[in-house]
Amino acid sequence: MSLAITGGLVVRRLFPPIVEYADVLVEGSHVAAIGSSPGRATTKLDASGCLVVPGNVNGHMHAYSTLARGMPLGVDPPRSFLEILQRVWWRLDRALDEYSIRASALAAARDALLCGTTTLVDHHASPNAIDGSLDIIAAAFAQCGIRSVLAYEVSDRDGAARAKAGLAENERFIRSANWLRTPLSRPMVGAHASFTLSDATLEACVGLAADSGLGLHIHAAEDTIDAGAIHRLAGAGAIDNRLLVAHAIHVDAEEARDLVEHRVAVAHNARSNMNNGVGHARPELLGDRVMLGTDGIGSDMWAEAAAGYFRLREDQLEAAPEWAMQSLAHGSSFVGQLFDEPQLGQINVGAPADLVVMDYSSPSPIEAGNLAAHLVFGISSAAVSDVIVAGEIVVRDRMLTRVDEADIDRCARRQARALWTRVAETPVHTFEPLTSRAPATAGAS
Repeated sequence: MSLAITGGLVVRRLFPPIVEYADVLVEGSHVAAIGSSPGRATTKLDASGCLVVPGNVNGHMHAYSTLARGMPLGVDPPRSFLEILQRVWWRLDRALDEYSIRASALAAARDALLCGTTTLVDHHASPNAIDGSLDIIAAAFAQCGIRSVLAYEVSDRDGAARAKAGLAENERFIRSANWLRTPLSRPMVGAHASFTLSDATLEACVGLAADSGLGLHIHAAEDTIDAGAIHRLAGAGAIDNRLLVAHAIHVDAEEARDLVEHRVAVAHNARSNMNNGVGHARPELLGDRVMLGTDGIGSDMWAEAAAGYFRLREDQLEAAPEWAMQSLAHGSSFVGQLFDEPQLGQINVGAPADLVVMDYSSPSPIEAGNLAAHLVFGISSAAVSDVIVAGEIVVRDRMLTRVDEADIDRCARRQARALWTRVAETPVHTFEPLTSRAPATAGAS
């Protein structure tokens, strides 16, 4: 199939920005030509008066959290980050089954695509439904047509058996992905956070990542209970340019230098950090591979970019809006590395055709020099009209093309009710941060 996107103002690159009026010709899954003539395309999409931009990447997502929106807590409100985990997320993840996992993934992909997010880097946990869970998510994402990077969150918080099962799920999915390499999905090795990992489990996760040639995706230093996590990862041999750490808030100067020198990818989740009251990251100290994630608060990366910029600006008045564009671009660069597509996130000949058409009506001119200001002060996901992933139109006129949105909603609401009932029956988790790094021998049921 060939597709011509005509008449739009094309953002060929977010950072440094390149903006020009041009037609874009897509053949197959990649951009074939850029210029004034669309050629003999079989499908044409009129983008006159619109922006054509690269698709966004959500660099740290928990799709399983999607059905928790509006969920009654049923217990005393949490008063700390650990209690947020014990009373909310570690009850929810134990209540997941294969049906709620699938419904969550479909709803998460739907929301992401309608916001112009074309890739989800997902970090999954379902301690009572581990085996095959990554396949369920991969299939749901593929059904909607979104690109993804998937990993299971290994942890000792539910006991040694589940830690081993989580590791096995990562290994199984990696092996199946290597043999059945799909166009839109790639694996990583997942781990929860240092304070829920024994030495043996962390060593096993790092070893699997090294043996498979893939990166480790892990929460690190999100709260003070996980301070020193980067030092521990360094001691375990995990610090390299394949590592993806989420948050990196409570890091000391030596840890920050380690992240920068080894070009570790860092997913900055500003809205989640504020919501959980865990502290304020210093992304400007964490190197040139800081991208943006939502940590499960949807996948609206325009909103995340603006919120991250305003939080940074609150502390540093000299911070410029270009920071937001640069962080979005870094997410695409990271994912491009995993897909062996160095031009992912750009609109150039030979680049993957992950594109978004935005009906953004600006009261002022748009050009390369002020694009960043438009991004943080004007552009929003409400302007997303059409979305192309790997050359296929997956959103047309604000509606998904591959799946029935009404079916997704009906299924999600039905599964959410059932999930909430199971959560209400699930006790508050009793796990406490590991003081000994010995292998876990028991865990919550």
